[in-house]
Amino acid sequence: MKLAVASFLLGSVAAFAPSQVARTSTKLAVNELDLGVTEPLGVYDPLGWLETEPESFERRRAVERKHGRICMIALIGQVVHANGIVFDGYISKSMGLKFSDIDPSCVGGKVLGGLTAIPTAGLVQILLLMGLIELAWLPASDYSGDYGVGWFGEDIEDPEIKARKLNAELNNGRAAMLAVFGNMVGEASTGQTLAESWGDGAILGISLS
Repeated sequence: MKLAVASFLLGSVAAFAPSQVARTSTKLAVNELDLGVTEPLGVYDPLGWLETEPESFERRRAVERKHGRICMIALIGQVVHANGIVFDGYISKSMGLKFSDIDPSCVGGKVLGGLTAIPTAGLVQILLLMGLIELAWLPASDYSGDYGVGWFGEDIEDPEIKARKLNAELNNGRAAMLAVFGNMVGEASTGQTLAESWGDGAILGISLS
């Protein structure tokens, strides 16, 4: 049951950048097809979907943007947990399970990390929160990615500045998606957590311990 619930927490990343089809987001006041085209790769569309399925671009861009945002937060979470920073107290007092008892790493081939150690009731709460976010707070049906919260509470009126920041967000999100996946693979294959790899120099080649 617990594994079945945890499997619903996994998403697939669809990241495809633009082609020569013109589409402008009225909310963002920038051309979505001009975003994410970064040298030296330029337009990254290895499967040619922008030519064969141009009508799906808007949804795929929305998925890429949202997954990038999630992975940027997830990467911070990986770094924080790898350094032993956790909540005090119990995740389940009735089970005597503390937050510090849960190992969030993928060491030992734990593909789901610490998710399998979370009580079923906790996983259900996570799913309900995800549903609330996806359906009401930051609805998945809104492909613009603009949920009215602005940039640190500020609405950027200048299209050039907004485009630059949206480009940065897309590229940072792409980097975070690779970083989260790379960290999971690295922990599972080396048997070291992110903090351990960093400490013994496996990442930079310089021992920091």
